[in-house]
Amino acid sequence: MLNEVADGVWVRQGSWVWSNSIVVRGDSGLILVDPGIDGSDLNQLADDLDRLGIPVVAGFSTHPHWDHLLWHPRFGDVPRYATPDGARAASEGRERGQTMAAESASGIPLELLGLVTPLPADGGPVPGEIIEHRAHAVGHAAVLLADRGVLLVGDMLSDVLVPILDPRQPDQLDTYEAALGRLGEAAEQVNVLIPGHGAIAEGPEIAARFAIDRAFLDARRRGEEMVDERFGPRG
Repeated sequence: MLNEVADGVWVRQGSWVWSNSIVVRGDSGLILVDPGIDGSDLNQLADDLDRLGIPVVAGFSTHPHWDHLLWHPRFGDVPRYATPDGARAASEGRERGQTMAAESASGIPLELLGLVTPLPADGGPVPGEIIEHRAHAVGHAAVLLADRGVLLVGDMLSDVLVPILDPRQPDQLDTYEAALGRLGEAAEQVNVLIPGHGAIAEGPEIAARFAIDRAFLDARRRGEEMVDERFGPRG
């Protein structure tokens, strides 16, 4: 079920790793951010959208991992975007992403996975400010909706997943810390933070998310294993 967490921003959480599908009202209609995860989730999200009665005009993928590259015919044949680096990585890894999706979820329209194109420089139909970085994945992006006090952060700042570094990129600790710095500046303008997985953070909880992730990275830099109760892989 969609829950409105700010003006024109709705979230629907699925059971697979507490994944959040995000719906944002733009000037000309709805933008779907990272819709997922399995076929049942996608169908139920489509039902929710029908009840809203506002057309879907675009999709946006925060980063090129399979669970953030999904789509369903009921959402419509509309443009789907990612950052230029994200779109390139999605295209290059599309076959692998389809294999992983088939192994992890059911009822997914695999032929629609990863069909994203570079977001126009002016943002096109996607409202707000795109904040691109390379933590966790090439072409990872957050979306700052400053006028609504909301920050969408993709696979960052979760209460159920520890920071997952990308082993294919060098200097991920420094890169991740730099990304947290940029997102921290953006977070000063909001009171709602929506991660790709897990609970929404509001008010003081936002600063707490940054603090625990920075502590995790500090421990990794020292070669220590931090005691962290969050679910998920440690690398």
